[in-house]
Amino acid sequence: MISEEDKIMMETLYWWGIPTLFRCKNDPDPKNCDIALVGVPHSTGNGTTERDQHLGPRAVRNISAMLRRSHFDFKIDPWKENKIHDLGDVPFPEANDNEKCIERISAFYDHIEQAEKPVVSIGGDHSVTGGIVQSLAKKNSKLTKGKKITLVHFDAHTDCFEKLDHFLGAKKSAAHWASFLVKQGNVDPHTSTQIGIRGNPRTLDWLQASYDIGYQVITMDEYREWGHEKCVKMILDRLGDNPIYVTFDLDCLDPTVAPGVANIEPAYKGFNMDEVRKLIQSFKGKNVIGGDVACLMPTKDSPNQITAMVAASIMFEIICLISINLGKK
Repeated sequence: MISEEDKIMMETLYWWGIPTLFRCKNDPDPKNCDIALVGVPHSTGNGTTERDQHLGPRAVRNISAMLRRSHFDFKIDPWKENKIHDLGDVPFPEANDNEKCIERISAFYDHIEQAEKPVVSIGGDHSVTGGIVQSLAKKNSKLTKGKKITLVHFDAHTDCFEKLDHFLGAKKSAAHWASFLVKQGNVDPHTSTQIGIRGNPRTLDWLQASYDIGYQVITMDEYREWGHEKCVKMILDRLGDNPIYVTFDLDCLDPTVAPGVANIEPAYKGFNMDEVRKLIQSFKGKNVIGGDVACLMPTKDSPNQITAMVAASIMFEIICLISINLGKK
């Protein structure tokens, strides 16, 4: 037997032991946990050649023990205060069929919704959000109490490309989910915000689809011009007590911070970690019922696996928001 002090030290050594998300217990039954963690190793929803996003969950499992931390700003230790379990990965026997994979994702999360458990996930390309949210916010959802979800969507891209019938064959794709979730009635765009949008567009009207469908959009240029506090207020003023889902595409970060992403935007400066950490922390006390981190490309990451560590850090922030809410119940 080892002492408690030695155990704490060993648990944060990512190269030791069996890799689960944040060294959490692996238990596939969501009824046994307070907060569920899930890997979604899917990459056929992004029709570009950047197909290695299915390796994201394994990369984060390998490194995330380092990020099993106490939250200094919130003064909580979520691992002690809650039963947080790694439910494993969504199975994809039809991995090259995007539409079938989206069905598989929703079927997996149906069990989590029925158990009424908040869930934080690691992808996978950004189409996974569509599969997750259409399950969590289905009609008469137990998790959302029948309400539509409010999205806080961090991204360099809107993923609301209405003019595309498909993205190189994928219909419920990484380019479409922010649109079809609204049209299906899963997401309320009038309480939702897309933030961090940047880069040279393929067409000059690329933001219009988001405006037309009802999203509040805060581009990267607008965030810099208006300042952090104003942008936080703009987001918070729309949230109310709605069930909130935070979806985080790593390409909203500057390439110097997160080089291992699928659709990198190198020409315009993105967020740094202090900025996104403070933005996410501003949702403290709000009804956050889940979130995900998407678009990690481990095969393009730096040797120190910095993008995987950044992905785990963002997951940790979302986990802590949920932990605080559970502590109030």
